[in-house]
Order: sequence, then structure tokens, then C-alpha cells
Amino acid sequence: MPANRNALIRYTTIDKCLRNRYRQWTLEDLIDACSDALYEFEGIDKGVSKRTVQMDIQMMRSEKLGYNAPITVKEKKYYIYDDLDYSITQLPLSEQDLNKLGDAVEILKQFQGFSHFKEMTGLIQKLENKIHTEHSQSRPVIHIERNENLKGMEHLNGLYQVVLKKQVVKVEYQSFKAKRANRIYFNPYLLKEFNNRWFLIGKQKKGDMIMNLALDRIHSFEVMKDIPFKDDASFDPYTYYKNIIGVTVNSGLYPRIIKIFVNNYHKPYVLTKPLHWTQRVVEENDKGVIITIRVLPNFELERVLLGFGPAIEVISPASLRNKIGELLNEASILYKDV
Repeated sequence: MPANRNALIRYTTIDKCLRNRYRQWTLEDLIDACSDALYEFEGIDKGVSKRTVQMDIQMMRSEKLGYNAPITVKEKKYYIYDDLDYSITQLPLSEQDLNKLGDAVEILKQFQGFSHFKEMTGLIQKLENKIHTEHSQSRPVIHIERNENLKGMEHLNGLYQVVLKKQVVKVEYQSFKAKRANRIYFNPYLLKEFNNRWFLIGKQKKGDMIMNLALDRIHSFEVMKDIPFKDDASFDPYTYYKNIIGVTVNSGLYPRIIKIFVNNYHKPYVLTKPLHWTQRVVEENDKGVIITIRVLPNFELERVLLGFGPAIEVISPASLRNKIGELLNEASILYKDV
């Protein structure tokens, strides 16, 4: 990449001049053109030096920026491109550039549920076509998990807009335990993703407790422009969620030290991908490792621990150990006949 913006302006100016075949360009002409361009785009009225433009031409000729510009001097006076079709703006992408661009496109495609990314759909398709044209690649080099059939994703962009604009919404919401949808007037503060599910975080119109609404349980929502938005300046997502795994913050509870034994087979997975940022190793032996995390017990913590099955053992606190034990016993009953 060019060293700075001014250098890029000079390179593109020289390129524009040399592509203009209707006049001949001396070094002095190129100096004047670069000085004019810097004044026009950056307001710099100090003229460009002869040495600077000579160094720019040398840089454009070199491989350092990937230009390899075919600049020659005609009649020992006029600068031209040997290749009539050459331009630094039409360079083929390198293998490294194509790989990086392909990775970036795959990542961008994950966020097309938001309107400002939807507007990029055409651009993303153009980039994909460019990559395919330049470099036939049988398969992507990056893959991010996504579920195209997730319920509630149709609400994602609309809810993003109300969070951004700080608008109250009337939500038709049906929790997993409810038999029918309830109407909730909601002040939305945040959209949060966990384990491939999205949640709307905020407060009810007549309440002071932060709560989360799963997007896949929202039937519909309507913006209530006539109801003033009730903000909470003290709500900070990083502080609010720092002591939990997932999205459920059980009010009235405090973070607890959870002591967990992990067997040798799964030890590398837990040590290289900690369960929580507070994870610490407190003991190692020939059977495995004992770790601790300091979190608020919640539903998501239980799901994570159960996901390891017999690979881990909750040592303490006793309440969590008993809860996980009961759930595993219930699960084992389902397989008694196997």
C-alpha cells in the first residue's frame, strides 16, 4: 500500500496523465499535475518537488506496490506507458489478495440481515464474481456457521433500527412456556447474539429490570412513535454481561466460583478455548485438570456444562453439582434400553 494518502493521490494523478494519449507529458508537466491534484483534494498549496515525482515514478515501476508500471521516456523527454491498455486502477489481483478478499466476502455475507449490509448485496456479488473470474477456486477457505432457517431473523433489521433510533416498540411475544403471545411495550437497548440465536435486550415500559426477548419468539412488533423512549444511561453491555455465559442475568445473584474437573481427553479443548474469561487452572494430575470460573449460574451455563457429558465433573458449588447430576440422570434414563 502507498505510504500515505498524498502519495496515492500522486500515483493516481501520474497514472491519469500517462493514460491521456492526446498530449505529451514532460517531468515538469507531471509535477504541475500532482501539485494541482494535491491542492484540489487536500488543500496543499506547496508545490511537489522534482525529486518526489521522480521517486513516485520509480516506485510505480517497481514491484513494491505491485504496479510494475511500464513507464518509459520517449525522446529523452516525454513520459509514456509502453502498454496502451495499462493502468494502475486495472491491476489483476494477486493470489494473496484473492484469498483475503474471499475471506472478507464470506464474513460480510453473515450480516446481510441488516439493512446497511443488504445494500451491499450487489457489491458482494460483484466481488464474488471478480474472485471467480480471477481465480477459479473449487471451495472457500473460510466457513462461518449460520442457519438460514432461524426463526425471527426477519425482525433483525427492523429491531436494529429501533435500537439505533431509541424507539419504543409494541411486541407480540410468546415465551416457550406461554400458551399464547403477550403484548409487551419495550424500550430496546441492545441486540445480542449467542450460540446462533439473537436477543433483544431492554426494559418494559413499566419496569426497571433488564430483560431479554428471543427474536425467534417474537411474532411481530410495531414502533410506538407517540410513546417517549425511556433510556438507562447506566446500562453498559460489557459490564452487564461480563460475569455470565450467554444472555440470562439472574437478578439478585452474585458471581460464584465454579470448580470443574476436566478429563485428559477434553483438557486441550477447555484450556485452548476457555469457558469464560475468568477461567483459571487450580490443579493438574494424571487424570486431568481442575479449573475454576467465576460466573453467575444460569441456564446457558448448564447447557454448556451438559454439552461435555462425561468429560467433565462439577465439583462445586453443591447446588450446581446436584442440578447437573439430576439432569444427567434424567438423560440416562432415556437410554436404559439401548
